[in-house]
Amino acid sequence: MMCRIFRVSNSGFYYWLKYPKGKRQVESTLLLEEISKIHQESKKIYGSPRIAAKLAEKGIQASRPRVARIMRKAGIQSVIRKKWVKTTDSDHMHPVAENVLNRDFSAARPGEKWVSDLTYIRTGSGWVYLTTVIDLADRKVVGWSLSDNMEAKNTTVRAFQMAKANRRIGDKLIFHSDQGVQYACSEFRKQLMGLPIIQSMSRKGNCWDNAVAESFFKTMKTEMVYQRNFKTKKQAYLAVFEYIEIWYNRKRIHSSLGYLTPLEVEETTMNKKRAA
Repeated sequence: MMCRIFRVSNSGFYYWLKYPKGKRQVESTLLLEEISKIHQESKKIYGSPRIAAKLAEKGIQASRPRVARIMRKAGIQSVIRKKWVKTTDSDHMHPVAENVLNRDFSAARPGEKWVSDLTYIRTGSGWVYLTTVIDLADRKVVGWSLSDNMEAKNTTVRAFQMAKANRRIGDKLIFHSDQGVQYACSEFRKQLMGLPIIQSMSRKGNCWDNAVAESFFKTMKTEMVYQRNFKTKKQAYLAVFEYIEIWYNRKRIHSSLGYLTPLEVEETTMNKKRAA
């Protein structure tokens, strides 16, 4: 009688008793488990595009819109970004380099274009200042420095020296930064002398001219700094080390790299060189 009233076939009713969940619903449940796992492994950082890419790596086919719908329904979302704060001190009498990079953030090979920037991190025992050097070929942070002051010898000089030790400079390297005094001072420019390096600087007050370096800091602060409360400078140093050396360079996939990690791109480049 109920089947007649609800216009459902007898066979359909008994099939529902045996299989209360439809195939699509079962797939969505399993997909949600994988999505939750990837989201947790990324420290709740990845949104639907990166999660869809990681699912594809596992051989699980799911479109980005479907992943987004499942995430939205389950209340899973990426960490929300906070507003960027400008810190560059460009009021100085040192010479300023031309903007040679000119927003061309592509690089054919490692050691061809590096971008650098400096930012600050608050701790319970005072500010610390992070300087990074990023190779545009694979977006790897090849050099970095964390200090409790903004002197060039402890910020830009130290980060550049690490980058130079970690990665070979090509036949001609463009080193791009903002017009901050730490990059314009003679102490830093001496580091470039005798090397095949062309110094390049953003136009004053134009953060888009150094967008990759700026983007790294916004990403790092969103994914790590704003989620922590550093009581000491040592805690900040350990967190920065873990983020850059273990997470960002080795495990974090980048949309600009075709959803590969900097390490994967670096290894692919090295394998091509060996094959040649």
